[in-house]
Amino acid sequence: MRLLITDDLERKRATVFFRVFLVIPHFVWLGLWGIAALFAAFANWIATLATGRSHASFHEFLAQYVKYGTQVYGYLLLGASPYPPFDGRAGYPIDLEIDPPAPQPRVGVAARLILAIPALLLASALFGFPNVSSSRSNATINDSLGVAHAAAFLGWFACLALRRMPRGLRDSVAWGVGFTAQLWAYLFLLTSTYPDCDPSVVLGELPGREDAITLRTREGLRRSRLTVFFRLPLAFPHLVWLLLWSLLALLAAVANWFATLATGRPPAALHSFLSAYVRYQAHVYAFLTLAANPFPGFAGVPGYPGADVEIAGPARQSRWTVGFRALLALPALLLSAAFGSLLWSAAFLGWFAALVTGRMPRMLCNAQLQVIRYAAQVNGYLCMLTAEYPYGGPCEPAAPTAPAATTAALAIG
Repeated sequence: MRLLITDDLERKRATVFFRVFLVIPHFVWLGLWGIAALFAAFANWIATLATGRSHASFHEFLAQYVKYGTQVYGYLLLGASPYPPFDGRAGYPIDLEIDPPAPQPRVGVAARLILAIPALLLASALFGFPNVSSSRSNATINDSLGVAHAAAFLGWFACLALRRMPRGLRDSVAWGVGFTAQLWAYLFLLTSTYPDCDPSVVLGELPGREDAITLRTREGLRRSRLTVFFRLPLAFPHLVWLLLWSLLALLAAVANWFATLATGRPPAALHSFLSAYVRYQAHVYAFLTLAANPFPGFAGVPGYPGADVEIAGPARQSRWTVGFRALLALPALLLSAAFGSLLWSAAFLGWFAALVTGRMPRMLCNAQLQVIRYAAQVNGYLCMLTAEYPYGGPCEPAAPTAPAATTAALAIG
């Protein structure tokens, strides 16, 4: 299954403003179609368990339903502009290409619901699923904040202002929608390929960027089982030191704000101190969440092979953006919070995987590096290290599967 994106990023203000209301007929039809899809999925499970291959008729019906759901959510979350058709036909700006039925292992078919649990956790972080909470008096349904929904919320304001969906936010929406489509295809037995949250797999070619704050990695996926098992106790001294350093960094950031507001450029000493802090924070969280394996140093110096942050030197900045920096950073902080759920979900799943295999799954590691990279840029922007606004989507990722001597860049700007 492949996600196809042909969107041109152009948006009409009127349809953006009323997007939630315009999509209501689609949700009614999607719900009715979904009831039939549940019965078809159960029948397809029986047929695939018996024959080792998804039944052609059920496969076509369920594939069309998954395509239609992807198009509807792509439209709702502002990943595309045209009003989608009601039959899931091909050609929509965010669409799927699903292969015909292929043989599947019966053991994997029988245990499909259990095997899908890790992917459901990742989909909750990337896309967002409704959570039901109840009390004696009533029950409420709340949507958990996912990356796609957070990006769509921010994109709604951007589209109204610019008549364009920012590329980074559109790609974050497509990342969540595409991975969720993989999950449904896996649950419906349209494929035996496990859902892959690596953005380069979901989206295909990613934009390459080289920004003032860049994340680089020079290590592979191998992990020491012993250090993985004791990762939290090993990281405890770093967490204590990071907390103490954060108190000093807060004071330094305030001083840097006043200095940059007065001179239009951050002082070299404060820039150097805060750059080391941003690097160190990235090192600690990469180590704690298993995105990196080596034990990091305590000084935040460049050269950490797991997730090294490179920060450009002081440069001139607009006093207007410096003066309103805390306010301007609010959208980035919201998206960073949504990305954080993905980071910790991947760390939780990666802990078990690394203990069993001695390796961090590539898809989890690449997703984590995207999050750590974005967090470093948000921190750098808040600390006045750069005037570049954090890029809100995945871009050219590192290749942790490459040999240690190879350097690959992760850049969010």
